[in-house]
Amino acid sequence: MKITAAVLESADAPFQLEEVEVSEPRPDELLVRIAAVGMCHTDLSVRSQATPFPLPAVLGHEGAGVVVQVGAQVSDFHVGDRVVLSFDSCGTCPACQAGKVVYCQHWIPLNLLGGTRLDGTATLTRTSTALHGHFFGQSSFATHALLSARSAVKVDDDLDLSQLAPLACSVQTGAGAVFNVARPEPGSTIVVFGAGGVGLVAVMAAALTPVARVIAVDVSAARLELASELGATHTVNPADGDPVSALLELTGGLGAQYAIETSGRLAVLDQAISSLGSAGTCVVIGAPPLGSQIPVDVPNLLGRGLRLIGTNQGDSNPRQFIPRLVELHRQGRLPFDKLIRRYAFDHINAAAQDAAEARTIKPVMILPT
Repeated sequence: MKITAAVLESADAPFQLEEVEVSEPRPDELLVRIAAVGMCHTDLSVRSQATPFPLPAVLGHEGAGVVVQVGAQVSDFHVGDRVVLSFDSCGTCPACQAGKVVYCQHWIPLNLLGGTRLDGTATLTRTSTALHGHFFGQSSFATHALLSARSAVKVDDDLDLSQLAPLACSVQTGAGAVFNVARPEPGSTIVVFGAGGVGLVAVMAAALTPVARVIAVDVSAARLELASELGATHTVNPADGDPVSALLELTGGLGAQYAIETSGRLAVLDQAISSLGSAGTCVVIGAPPLGSQIPVDVPNLLGRGLRLIGTNQGDSNPRQFIPRLVELHRQGRLPFDKLIRRYAFDHINAAAQDAAEARTIKPVMILPT
């Protein structure tokens, strides 16, 4: 089937809309017409090749749309179902069997570094040169996406798919870091470093927990103002001085019980760890370039009982977690739609530029029907 996709030919190149072919669904796969797709930091990271997904490629991993074709063995989806698309998993390894699908032993080749199905076969092709797809199991910068049925989450017909697209990555990552990983205790302090799409969702989620303080840290005064509207009790701008000193002052010199680092900057991660009190937990979301390392003061780690935890996708199981986030959004308690700015699909390069230059928090491209 011929579809239109935004192809990234080489590092730092613009996205180019062109006609490509998507293969027929296998027995366990779905073909989805994409209605909306978010632009995420990881898409930009691949474009710069800080994340080395093979090029040329079709990216996109925050898709939402309507099922148009169903594989012969798929029984829980039907043509016409509205779905949010998330990452892929094998479904059979020990982690998948235990429900920890985000830590599937094949997660990296299935989602980030492969560019094909796990068996090496392509989902997208073109007549000119080779093309890599299956990005996060979907490659949804296209009018249609082919994916494993395991990657899809059904949503109600009355919901706006343009609002739900970011659930696939940024929303479940930010919310999951709070709900699934940090799990803050009543009366505690949680600090969110970085007020981008993931960080602001973490602020919203933290505001739904019984913490005493939700502190947002960012260099953008406008984003800190939005963080306050979304539930932050305090904000800290590093442009005004050392953020660690400011955080210690806000916590009476004790430090925070929880820090969530979303920026992917090693210097900020060091600040997040330094802002913790005894027995504090730092949850690391932001992804620096591959091979990045930080020095760790091991005696301090041991003596103060600090925990440094990495998380992928907020430790989420999308089939279980995304419906819960949808319900919180429906109730108005997780208003992540306030982060969205919509773009026409053929304005994808404007969306990418606005995201890279922090003019838009969460770009969402709307596909033609």
